[in-house]
Amino acid sequence: MLDIDYKFRDETLLKTAMTHSSYANEHRGSHLHHNERLEFLGDSVLGLVTADHLYTHYPELPEGELTKLRAAVVCEGALCEIARELGIPAALRLGHGEEIGGGRERPSILADATEALLGAIYLDGGIEPARAFVLRFIPRKVEVAIAGGAFKDYKTMLQEIVQKNKQETLRYRLAGQSGPDHDKRFTMELLLNSNVFATGTGRSKKEAEQMAAKQALQTMGME
Repeated sequence: MLDIDYKFRDETLLKTAMTHSSYANEHRGSHLHHNERLEFLGDSVLGLVTADHLYTHYPELPEGELTKLRAAVVCEGALCEIARELGIPAALRLGHGEEIGGGRERPSILADATEALLGAIYLDGGIEPARAFVLRFIPRKVEVAIAGGAFKDYKTMLQEIVQKNKQETLRYRLAGQSGPDHDKRFTMELLLNSNVFATGTGRSKKEAEQMAAKQALQTMGME
């Protein structure tokens, strides 16, 4: 059973979202629709909601890094993970050949079905239910992407520069935090030889450290 936290008014939209083209082709006499058009719509909704979230919550990131971050969190791998969390593999309607060929676990099929499901929710309930659906997952994916270096790894870049001079020491410390639990902001100080050289703010300590390292590189004329 799908765990989508949304009740469809038009159940046919949900069925279509879970119908692969291979299944529709095998049942042509039934006038079934497959999910490719819904996938097209869902892809656009996903991009919009994700871009809005990143723009709103990461004001310190320039356009290029926002683009990289968005690409990282709406990629096929991330969508596959979401599909499995939702129970999409078991809900898919696949043709016989696709079924025996392992289509129920094929990354492209799962990612497409996730986008189709989002498209169906958007058509059935509008942008707000669609936004709520996306925001169940995207903020967490963003944090993972940032921690994994979805954009430039400023900390590593700075560390490599500092290591060239063995007398230099570099460390980070928490300077403060603010905001409610669901939207907390951290400020980290970057200390060079025990002196505060730069500060950075982010939605996690790791992100704040990255922003502090970026400021340090800019001060040094390296970024």
